[in-house]
Amino acid sequence: MRMVFAGTPLFAIPALETLVKAGYDIQAVLTQPDRPAGRGRKLTPSPVKTRALALGIPVHTPENGAGAEVVVRALNPDVVVVVAYGLLLPPTLLAIPAHGCLNIQASLLPRWRGAAPIARAIEAGDTETGVTIMRLDAGLDTGPMLARAAVAIGPYETTEALTERLAHLGAQTLMPVLEALCAGRSITAVAQPSTGAMYARKLRKEEGAIDWRRDASALERQIRAFTPWPGTRATIAGVAVKIGAARVVDAPHAPAPGTVLTVEPDLVIAAGHQALAVTLLQAANARMQPARAFLQAHPLKAGERVE
Repeated sequence: MRMVFAGTPLFAIPALETLVKAGYDIQAVLTQPDRPAGRGRKLTPSPVKTRALALGIPVHTPENGAGAEVVVRALNPDVVVVVAYGLLLPPTLLAIPAHGCLNIQASLLPRWRGAAPIARAIEAGDTETGVTIMRLDAGLDTGPMLARAAVAIGPYETTEALTERLAHLGAQTLMPVLEALCAGRSITAVAQPSTGAMYARKLRKEEGAIDWRRDASALERQIRAFTPWPGTRATIAGVAVKIGAARVVDAPHAPAPGTVLTVEPDLVIAAGHQALAVTLLQAANARMQPARAFLQAHPLKAGERVE
């Protein structure tokens, strides 16, 4: 089976490596063009490009869907496997492979279509998520489903940790679908339900600001959902920080939201309902550290306010 693989971030690498290990004929990899990254804004290849070149696979970096179509039409593959590619593929491209374009979506469709399904599931307080293997159509993650696999979201799981788990689960779930296609076995394509669809909009940096008027449980989910990016930000002891971890604690008689309740043994801050015990903090140009270590350099007293 001749194949083209399209993917960009770390999430796509387990699928690529699994396909290579299984011996599939990957004619080429499509990935996003090199982008500026880091403080020096140096042009940096995507994780998939770096890995594909190391595996000896030709790489193409078209700027748009039309450019991707030119590559795919020239190669005329039997199937295109798409994993977090980041470009909307035109319908004319989708029609080229005999077996279509198969996508690994990191959600249990139709819930959380779109760009940030893992973070939005954590943010919303979902207890379960998973992966869906679907055949792409002209809509945004609206195509028929070929396979699904569900997992529980851990109570302390961040987007970073859950992304790694789902990346491997997606690769495992894809393989039986491809094996069936290779063997000529029929696969039942199930249309997505007409109800229950939700859109996982792209994360924005400004969403990381803490609003202490919200419930502590919502703030705790926000911290986990936005780890590693865009991070959850606050000003504590006059210092702009990123909050790396926290837990919800009871505060039956808490004062105004944003008030420091205790600093020993934990930094506990009142929220709109209950309170947040902050355990990890990161100041600018510093490493993530325990809140206790931060408070040694930046003393804070009960009754003071944070922003």
